[in-house]
Amino acid sequence: MSGLVLTTTAALGASVLAAGPVHAAAPQRATLAAAPASTVTTTTLTAKQARIAKQRKRADYAVKYAAKQIGDPYRYGGTGPGSWDCSGLAGGSWRKAGVKLPRTTQQIYKAVHKKVSWKGAVKGDLLFFYGGRSHMGIYAGHGYMIHAPSSGKRVKKIKLNGYYKRNFHGAVRPGI
Repeated sequence: MSGLVLTTTAALGASVLAAGPVHAAAPQRATLAAAPASTVTTTTLTAKQARIAKQRKRADYAVKYAAKQIGDPYRYGGTGPGSWDCSGLAGGSWRKAGVKLPRTTQQIYKAVHKKVSWKGAVKGDLLFFYGGRSHMGIYAGHGYMIHAPSSGKRVKKIKLNGYYKRNFHGAVRPGI
């Protein structure tokens, strides 16, 4: 059997094509003393893109899980299943998505290092309200939030309005 083995190697922005016989022990390759910066950057961006994609997949799962809880009763200290408080719902949803969060609103806000703005919120982000960050919900996208409101009420999806914007006190992005 005869033929050629083609190998490409990126070198300083140019491709090097080496050809050799099929039966050759190892294909010929161009070598450099150090890897070019563009190669390192490409590798880093690929890893970052993979991390972002994984976070988005988890966020989507957390929001879908929270949506399945709509109609469940609020219970102070409730961590589900069946009844929830606001941080129990957020923590339970993200736990199902593979991310463990602390128990309370303040602990969650402090533990999750990626902080986001009101305008920068994306699906799955956790939104915090009031001065002591005593209430939270899961941003469902398109201006909606899923939360466990208070005693006597049930988990629901609501449109974020001026009231919530005025009382907004931060947001975090778990899973990064």
